[in-house]
Amino acid sequence: MLGHLDGATRLCLILGDPIAQVKSPAGLTRRMAARGHNGVVVPGHVAAGDFDAFVAAAKRLRNLDGIVVTVPHKFAAARHCDRLSGRARLLGAVNVLRREADGRWAGEMLDGAGFVAALRQAGGEPAGRRALLVGAGGAGSAIGAELLASGVAALAVHDADPARRDALIARLRAAWPDVPVSAGGDDPAGFTLLANATPLGMRAADPPPLRLDRIGPDAAVGDVVTAPEATPLIAAARARGCPAATGVAMFEAQAALLTDYLIGAARL
Repeated sequence: MLGHLDGATRLCLILGDPIAQVKSPAGLTRRMAARGHNGVVVPGHVAAGDFDAFVAAAKRLRNLDGIVVTVPHKFAAARHCDRLSGRARLLGAVNVLRREADGRWAGEMLDGAGFVAALRQAGGEPAGRRALLVGAGGAGSAIGAELLASGVAALAVHDADPARRDALIARLRAAWPDVPVSAGGDDPAGFTLLANATPLGMRAADPPPLRLDRIGPDAAVGDVVTAPEATPLIAAARARGCPAATGVAMFEAQAALLTDYLIGAARL
């Protein structure tokens, strides 16, 4: 995979805390190579308290073209952008930054697009469904916005932090005033689309993000957790015969968008 690595190789970073569970560096590097781009994506474990200083220093690398960000840095990363896409500006969060030709940094949020694409590939078209979103962080904010843009009939948001939940609800209501957006809980009964945008399920000791025994047979389910791929939520959905999109499927759906963005094929 790294046989092409030389002094002209362009560098991209992916930053998170933790980072060991992230599977994307190899896949993104392979996609760049397939596009004829001499680039490599390198993982970095950066704590929240170190993020601002690290990014400020990393930007001084003249061969650094982009930064992908994961939990918990998506809101913090937005303040390091000179330009934001429309969706990133709405959410105040990004999951990828790119150095533009003029030296400024642009930011985009692609989590929601990847989630919805994976859900559709699994057979879970969002349009017309009553959706319950668990998690109002960076990924959750993006997924909530993309679900509304995709035509869900209603959206409920559940988060352990009520202030963060309410802030997202207010932002989404302002952007989609004709669709009911409300506070939700951990009971999925009555919802036909369930989205976990939290890290719950990453560790064996984690509680489930919602009550698994209350998942209806007509629900479509998506999870952002990539390791393990079959989280308890995904396993419960599959046991009921529900369309289920894993975090790995979400990333694969997003990978082409990220690659295009990082190598400059996509523009704001």
